[in-house]
Amino acid sequence: MRLKKARVRKYRSIRDTHWFDVEDLKTILVGPNEAGKTVLLYALQHINPPKGTPGFDVLRDYPRSEYNDITTEKVDPKEVTIVEAHFKLDPDDIKAIPSEFSNVTYVVGRTLDNESWHRLEGGSSSYSYSDISKDLVRLAIHVDNRITASQQEIPPDELPSARLETITKEWGMADIIDADRAAEIKAWLVGVLQFVEEGSKEEARYDKLTQVTEFPRLEENVLRVLKDRLPVFILFSNYFRVRPQLHLGHLAYRLASGALEGKFYDYGNECLLRLLGFTASELSEMGRAPEPQLGDPQALQRYRDQLDRRAYQLNAASIRITEEIQKVWVPDPNRPEGERLRVIADQQYLKVVVEDELGVEIELDQRSEGFQWLVSFFVVFFAETGAKHENAVLLLDEPGLSLHGLKQREFRATISRLAEYNQTLYTTHSPFLVGPDELDLVRVVEMTDRESGTQVHSKVTASDPAALLPLQEALGYDLAQSLFVQQRNLVLEGLTDYWYIESVGELLRDAGGISLNERIALVPASGAAKVVYFATILHAQHLRVTALLDSDAAGDQAARQDVLIHTLGNKAILRTKDAYDGSVTNTEVEDLIRDTLVRVAKSELGWDVEVVANSQPARPIVDIFLAEIGEFSKYRLEKAFLRWARRHTANDLTEDERRWWTKLFESVNAVLK
Repeated sequence: MRLKKARVRKYRSIRDTHWFDVEDLKTILVGPNEAGKTVLLYALQHINPPKGTPGFDVLRDYPRSEYNDITTEKVDPKEVTIVEAHFKLDPDDIKAIPSEFSNVTYVVGRTLDNESWHRLEGGSSSYSYSDISKDLVRLAIHVDNRITASQQEIPPDELPSARLETITKEWGMADIIDADRAAEIKAWLVGVLQFVEEGSKEEARYDKLTQVTEFPRLEENVLRVLKDRLPVFILFSNYFRVRPQLHLGHLAYRLASGALEGKFYDYGNECLLRLLGFTASELSEMGRAPEPQLGDPQALQRYRDQLDRRAYQLNAASIRITEEIQKVWVPDPNRPEGERLRVIADQQYLKVVVEDELGVEIELDQRSEGFQWLVSFFVVFFAETGAKHENAVLLLDEPGLSLHGLKQREFRATISRLAEYNQTLYTTHSPFLVGPDELDLVRVVEMTDRESGTQVHSKVTASDPAALLPLQEALGYDLAQSLFVQQRNLVLEGLTDYWYIESVGELLRDAGGISLNERIALVPASGAAKVVYFATILHAQHLRVTALLDSDAAGDQAARQDVLIHTLGNKAILRTKDAYDGSVTNTEVEDLIRDTLVRVAKSELGWDVEVVANSQPARPIVDIFLAEIGEFSKYRLEKAFLRWARRHTANDLTEDERRWWTKLFESVNAVLK
């Protein structure tokens, strides 16, 4: 199952984050220092933490300014839900439960006293009293009439209708038919069965009501199954480091006695041992084992097997970690195999070393902080997401903080790969860990004041500009990378144009159609007026440049600038109307996917402008959204389209849209061939 949305309340700096959406694969949490990003991850881990994770501490975890409510018993920890999460079911989850529950949402929460609760929402899994009240009354009248007709002498207060009224007199129409209510109704049904006419519609009504009483039992079974399938939430912090050299005897003593130097100090070492398949005591005893006496071949063989088993498991773990590290850590392009990690057992010492191309072994702590972080990350991750923790939710706190910026960009791909199998949420300040096509994956975390506490925004907005700094830096870096590097450059009016062209281009490319040449760099200029500046700078570097302008007033004004015409020439100034032959006169990029955006806005955002758009086909679609939707944002619309594009293909665009975009890409490719 996949985490769909979450909410945290009354936890340290958090008063109420309110509900925030979580992406199917990875979600990026950005925000300034002291905003509460790390606290948020710790709270989320308690949805279903790994075994041994400390629970909530009322004294230290409840907001300090409200702690008097606890001591005066104004607030009961049992009634305070700290973290609540909604999960959508995967196909494998649906196969494991009755078909009646296939459309439910699994809701899980944990209270301040560390008790968890769960329930189902949606689908046909729950019945309220209002769903069955009429059927109950009609069945009661039917059996009353049958009893009267049979001339049985039954006091009025003992008739089925009277007994039913006694059972349900305190029930509200919105009350759910839970296990207790279902048991009362079932007992009543059993008592009136003998009076239900066989073959009548009342017998069908009786069967329907009986089925309703079975739902609470089925629901309990479904909840039990889904609880067992709930993913484990694994938190990785920069503090979880693997030490380069461990004395096994001392580590075994600390683990056994609880005399640890803090949870973080030995956590990475514990994970390393779990990954190796040994306990510290087992490895320590192997190091102490005396050689067998001569003349006892069986003892000699047992001794040899013991040492070989240790060596082979250490070697297998070393290979696995090395393979993962080499995918993201290639310090020398001419030596793509990179360094090899080795875990060695030498008597009472377990050493983690790095072997270079000369065969020289160097202790892990003599390598860079970034390399040590990678090793520690993979050790903890593999240990926590073994067979027992498959399909985990991975929570990363500032991953790759010690990595060079370019290594962080490579590591971003690693996180995406891990997220295919383990849904991932991570916090970051780094612009290199936010891709230019990942704006829809970002959730902004901020705390404007202590009174309101930590807030999480599902849309890219914040009161504090510092919260958006990583996004601004990420876009600025990608813009700088695109300048003066690519020989072919397409200058665009704005960032949303960049995302639309990237997304639609990818759809057409995947479908085997004509798309934008991948050698062409897209350069958003932050407005039509700035296109001339970007075009002039790029052209001065002897690079090939063309500009794409909307066919609106701002685009017309930019297209008429003498400097732009002189720099690029008329043929290199492209307009959206050149590819579009629809009804809109002042065409913008959004009009090239007009019909799809109307559908996406309705399904993804609840913005319904379909009637207006159909009645005013010549009006630009952005103008319609601005007039009809009070909270309209071009960025939110683009984010919704990005989500939609990940789940659809080019065939889901209209035929006209595919034709317009193909013509646009053909024109750009021809100018920059």
